[in-house]
Parts: sequence; C-alpha cells; structure tokens
Amino acid sequence: MRIERPLLEGTFVVRENRFRARVRLAGEEVAAHIPNSGRLTELLSLNRPVLLAEAGSPNRVTDYDLLMVSLPHTLVSIDARLPNHLFHEALQARALPEFGGYPVVRQEVAYGDSRLDFLLEADGERRPCLIEVKSVTLVQDGVGYFPDAVTKRGTRHLQELRRASLGGKRAALVFVIQREDAQALAPHDESDPLFGEAIREVVADGVEAFAYTCLVSRREIILRQRVPVLLSEKMGKRQASRDRGLDIAAANGTMVV
Repeated sequence: MRIERPLLEGTFVVRENRFRARVRLAGEEVAAHIPNSGRLTELLSLNRPVLLAEAGSPNRVTDYDLLMVSLPHTLVSIDARLPNHLFHEALQARALPEFGGYPVVRQEVAYGDSRLDFLLEADGERRPCLIEVKSVTLVQDGVGYFPDAVTKRGTRHLQELRRASLGGKRAALVFVIQREDAQALAPHDESDPLFGEAIREVVADGVEAFAYTCLVSRREIILRQRVPVLLSEKMGKRQASRDRGLDIAAANGTMVV
C-alpha cells in the first residue's frame, strides 16, 4: 500500500483522550487524530519521534493524523484502519497461499450478530471462508501481542468464527502486525484474559489463526512475512520469548502447546 500523503516529522507530547494527541511540529504544538483506540503506551511516550500527515479536510477538528511512530530500530504504523486494506491487497496479489483458490472476495459481511471483515468464496466443494482481521502494534522481546486493551468486540468476533467453523465453514482470524520486528504472535493475557481464553477455545474448535508482519516505510506498507501464532496456556513474556526461537519454517502456523 502506497503512502500517498507526505509525512511530517514531529515529536509526541501527550495523549489528550482516546483519539487525540498533542504533537510538537516545527517548533509548535498541534492537535493530531490518533486512528487507533488501543492504549499504545509502549509507543506514545514523551518526545518520541512520530510521523504525521495533514488531514486535508476543512471539517476536521484536528488538522493532522498521527500515522507512525519511529522507534530506534523500526517504524511502527499505528493506523488501525489499514490492516483490512493490507490484507485485501495481499489477497489480490495472490501473495497468501493459505487463502488461495478463492476467486470471490466480499468485504464487511453480516454474520450472526456481527459484521466480519471478509468472506472468500469459490465454486465446487471448497468451503467458504470467513475472516476477521486484527491490527497489532504491541511487540515485546520479539513477540507481537493482541490485544493491548480489553476487546469485548474482538471476543464476540471469535465466537462468531467458532460458530461458522462448527457449522461447516472455514473460519480464520488474521493478525496484521504493523511492524517488522516480531517473530511470533501471542494473545496478551495480561490485557484481556477473556480474549486469551476465547482464542484458545475457538482454535481448538477449528478456527484457524494466522499472523503476518509488515514492512513499514515512509513510502509504503506491505505484508511481509507469516509468523507463528503461539497459544501456550496463559503464556508469559519469558515463555513467549523462548518459544519464538522455534524453527519458523516448522512452526509457521498455529501452535497449541
């Protein structure tokens, strides 16, 4: 995905509320929209270098969008609106063999009491595949974690995927890690133990789980690499760090330990 708007360098000052921050830009403090409802506490710290883009709309309350955070070793995209586009783009490019063979791609599909992100369909005996995509920005010791805050909506989506799987459809949860420094993905039990419990249960009932890192630059963001999803029971950071060292070629999928 190409980044069409020019990016401006600033430094983070403070998060005023869930979706609004103050950023120092060219020596002045400006208000910026944060397109992410997560906590982002490990990223949005005082004087952290960030990248902004002008909103370009006269009706906006804030004149800028806070799109990326610059860490010493990597860029992190924090725009939670992007993962669906990135996944769809990879589907169209046939870059995801695990989702190959589906010529029909539908988006924002009603299912049960929710709307799921994608429905893939094919002729013949291939089962339709329902997919929910989640944005990940939290990485610690090489492991990406989701969620970074309680997500009742995310847990509800898991139950809908489970119902689809038990009903004979293929169902998948896709984590898009918007940075390239993760070697694995794990549920963040510390933030939301109910989500962690639910994902283990639904995977045991046939829901598939996939995770992909992204190559993030100032010019574009693309899905880069599939990494394992680690589902060890109530896995702590030390255990996750150890498990990430497993051979990714052999463990390139969902692991229930």
